[in-house]
Amino acid sequence: MLENPAATIQKAIAKLRQLVQLEVQHGWQDLGNVDKNFNSNFNLADVNLIKYSIAPLNEKGYLVFPSGREVKWLAQQIIIPQTLQGYPIEGLSLRLVLTWWAADAQIFINGELVQQGDLFDSSARVLITNHAQPGHEYLVTIRLLSPNHDIGALMRSHLIYEQVNTPQNIDPGLVADEITVLSKYLSQFKPADLEVLAAELNRFDWHNLEQADEFTEDLAQLRSRLLPLAQDIKQRRFNLLGHAHLDMAWLWTTDETYEVAERTFKSVLNLQQDFPALTFGHTSPALYEWIEHNRPELFNLVQAAIRSNKWEILGGMWVEPETNLVCGESLIRQLIYGQKYYQEKFGEIAKVAWLPDSFGFTWQLPQIMQQCGIESFVTGKLHWNDTTKFPHGCFWWESPDGTQLLTLMSPPNVTGVMDTNPITMANYGVDWEVQTGLQEIFWLPGVGDHGGGPTRDMLEVAAKWQNSPFFPQIEFATATDYLKRIGGVSDIKGNGAQSRLSRLVWGEDAEEDQKKTQGNAEGVEGIEEDKGITQHQFPIWQDELYLELHRGCYTVHADQKRYNRRCERLLYEAELWSTLATLLCGDRFDIQPLFPNIKNIIEKEGFCQADPQQLIEIAWKKVLFNQFHDILPGTSIAEVFTEANQDWETAIALGESLLQQALDTIASSIKLPQPPQANAVPIVVFNSLNWSRSQVVTLEDPRFNDDNFVFWLWDHQGNKITAHSNQVGKLSFLAQNIPGVGYSLYWLCQELGTRSRDEFKADYLLENNYLKVIVNPQTGDLDSIFDKRNKREILRSPANKLQAFTDQGQYWDAWNIDPEYEQQQLSDTQLTSIEWLEDSEFRQVIRVVKQFNSSEFIQDYILETQENLLTIKNTVDWQETHIMVKVAFPFNLTSDYVTYEIPCGTIQRTTQPQTPAEKAQWEVPALNWADLTDEKANYGVSLLNDCKYGYDAQLNQLRLTLLRAATWPDPQSDRGIHHFTYCLYPHQNNWQEANTVQKGYELNTPLQTVILTQPEQNNHHSQQLPTESELLNLSADNLILMALQLSNHQLTLRCYEAWGTETKLKLRSDLNLELDERIDCLGRKQLNNQQLNQLKSYQISSFQLKNISKYS
Repeated sequence: MLENPAATIQKAIAKLRQLVQLEVQHGWQDLGNVDKNFNSNFNLADVNLIKYSIAPLNEKGYLVFPSGREVKWLAQQIIIPQTLQGYPIEGLSLRLVLTWWAADAQIFINGELVQQGDLFDSSARVLITNHAQPGHEYLVTIRLLSPNHDIGALMRSHLIYEQVNTPQNIDPGLVADEITVLSKYLSQFKPADLEVLAAELNRFDWHNLEQADEFTEDLAQLRSRLLPLAQDIKQRRFNLLGHAHLDMAWLWTTDETYEVAERTFKSVLNLQQDFPALTFGHTSPALYEWIEHNRPELFNLVQAAIRSNKWEILGGMWVEPETNLVCGESLIRQLIYGQKYYQEKFGEIAKVAWLPDSFGFTWQLPQIMQQCGIESFVTGKLHWNDTTKFPHGCFWWESPDGTQLLTLMSPPNVTGVMDTNPITMANYGVDWEVQTGLQEIFWLPGVGDHGGGPTRDMLEVAAKWQNSPFFPQIEFATATDYLKRIGGVSDIKGNGAQSRLSRLVWGEDAEEDQKKTQGNAEGVEGIEEDKGITQHQFPIWQDELYLELHRGCYTVHADQKRYNRRCERLLYEAELWSTLATLLCGDRFDIQPLFPNIKNIIEKEGFCQADPQQLIEIAWKKVLFNQFHDILPGTSIAEVFTEANQDWETAIALGESLLQQALDTIASSIKLPQPPQANAVPIVVFNSLNWSRSQVVTLEDPRFNDDNFVFWLWDHQGNKITAHSNQVGKLSFLAQNIPGVGYSLYWLCQELGTRSRDEFKADYLLENNYLKVIVNPQTGDLDSIFDKRNKREILRSPANKLQAFTDQGQYWDAWNIDPEYEQQQLSDTQLTSIEWLEDSEFRQVIRVVKQFNSSEFIQDYILETQENLLTIKNTVDWQETHIMVKVAFPFNLTSDYVTYEIPCGTIQRTTQPQTPAEKAQWEVPALNWADLTDEKANYGVSLLNDCKYGYDAQLNQLRLTLLRAATWPDPQSDRGIHHFTYCLYPHQNNWQEANTVQKGYELNTPLQTVILTQPEQNNHHSQQLPTESELLNLSADNLILMALQLSNHQLTLRCYEAWGTETKLKLRSDLNLELDERIDCLGRKQLNNQQLNQLKSYQISSFQLKNISKYS
């Protein structure tokens, strides 16, 4: 018995590799910067290496050079020897294997460019010759360009001699790799057989080493003797799907991405001619659409490949979006428009959602995806976690409503390029089997980002190893087929029901017990069904998929976040009111007057004319594209944001035009009563939310510039309403009890007179019937917020304190917050001024101005008479570098957890983290609000916002992250003027009873107003609408309207349950609307036993409506 079998095995492997592999990292000569030192006629093949010194290596063996797009030229003369360690190498192929870290890499052989790459195509097996001849020389030169933000490096370089890729030929390198694979499997699954393997290697006779043919025969006999040890390996199978992850925009613009996509798609189609088994998969309907419109012949070839099942459409979303920073309707629109495109162009929808690179995943995705035809989800981003290893490779991901979606973690890219290196694949395959119990393995060969997809070399290597008896089976398969094979995906039931496989594993009665495991179950191999479908036990994960990295993406490039929130709400309103205008007014809702202003937009999208729904789709697609996971998170180059801002503005222009036309049409269709005075002007106030609400509204009109007039209003019931004007051209009043998705008429009146001026108090105290707020005159911070109704001081210490921290030293600058930022807090802001702006019957406003370094914060504290919340409106001139600023609110209460709003729901996160995974969530995403409620005191405070997403919390404090100042990839990110608002909402009871969800939507969806400038035209036959109308109220405080749309004469309503409690939907509508049938988000009828008007906890529901409009 050998004392150390592992050492014997490793010694044999090393000896075999030395026969065909040679390290050359130490032999590179530094040519300096050829770009500068030689003229344009210089020929690389003429380089005289004698005068150049050897480039030094660092302690890691890397050849490094400075950051900042510095150029490094390296050269080395490769001379073919007779033998390596005595083994003849004549006739073998020779490849140079390189790994680099460079923004651009070019490899030349004898002066000819043979290979290119970059940061994301960072390794290559460069073919030098197919037939090595001793004495032949090859001059290899490499040009590397360092990243702007990081040093460049040539990290590894070695030569490999190998037999030409034909199944019948073996060489020492192949056998060494086969033994490596075999020992890997034996070590994990049959460790006792390692001694047998070591014994065979120990007795191997090396005496024929110098005779190539004889030594090859000796290797063949060794393989034969080892075959019994490898019998089980072929029970495993690698399922390959060619892939190229192409970022739509990142360190390059979209135009460059389109060029890369064209090149990649052509390469794949060409390779499929030589490798008929090659199956390729790709995402992003937005990318396919560009190919369709700009490269129609290529698009036709892609369509043919899809029809022949050689090309799989993946993802179903318009692009691969960020999922934590967008609302639920955005995620649904990503899938609606993406799946619609796939169905129209390819005759099918995607079954597999595909987000390999998005920065974490919101908890409601399983429900949203399944309601849009998705049967499974693939990602790999959680391999990037900086603290804990995500525990599962394949699992059922369960959303808050109970929907389960089979979710797969794709293999990690550990070498820079997902190639078909057998050692990398075998290592992953063993780890995968240990983690999941599965012998079916998924693998994604291909070059991503700057493109290429699978390479010829990858396919040739895969073909060679498919024929090796020491390697698992290799075959190409679609992701859909692979997931069916391991999980029976085709039988998954949506809407929270367990899948067939889940029921088989856990049993009908075991559902509640299994949920308690929270995904801690180990995967165990089950029985094999026919058609290759594996019965297998997978754990259940009932939580978000939080990425323990890239936490700065919630905040950086705040302009993109503000644009996104604005557009999401605007397009909701534009579609809502254009739908209602069509129902209420019929042909009187005419959008033709809009076309002169939007003609260029719609023509660019291929339309001569467009109906309201087409305009909404054009605008939504602009928004959806900008939700790509490197645009909205703020992690692209400056040129990308220049393009993105144009698209945001286009979406806003379309949305505002359509909304205004719809509101004007409805307002002008109201049958006006006799005005309260001759010159009274009708004002219509619109509420876009599905509950009655009151809010201070501000009218803008030149008539309010005249100080010689006083103004007031009458409501439609004859009540006089006070108005206030303290800004030029603006008039404010309190609009009360505007019906849910409805409107109310007011009359604006005026007369000659002197406007009253606000008389300001000497102290800085805001007070109404609900709150008493004290502003510190020395700091501008909040000293006290006292809840008068509940007799509670809310603050533990001064609040609204701006806390600045040094935030630098991270490689992923824009992406990551410095984990040690708390230890690097900077000096406080300095108050430069404090003043009263308004003290009227319905609002009090104090303005403070704070200075931090070169940046200025203007903060308006606003307390409205009828509101029990404090609004803080901010205008910031931000001019910092590598500084992060947060605003802190320490509360006089404690809670073990915080509740945060997420798309179509909420999530609770602990304030007292215990596990490493909990401690890693020191910065988290949320949408409109976060809430800290003391359950013992039955009292809490919600922190609302209108465009911020990054939070952190302690048991008695909430902080909102306001701004960052990264310098890479965009050197000027966040510098400039910012506008944002946040509010403190103290409340008795929990956030549900306090209607925090509604408060968040009210902040983000102000009331709309229309001033009817020609009331004399309102006295003809077309005016029939009442002076007040409730058009759509869902009759439950916990139901939130997401969309109302009219398409192909079908009226569709979508809403979600927001509190985590079952409820019933009962429509109240002056339009006499009724529920007709339940549909999914793609408009397909849903067949289940759920009552039509019943909504489960956190359920998203869509309905077709009937009995449309008594007005039309």
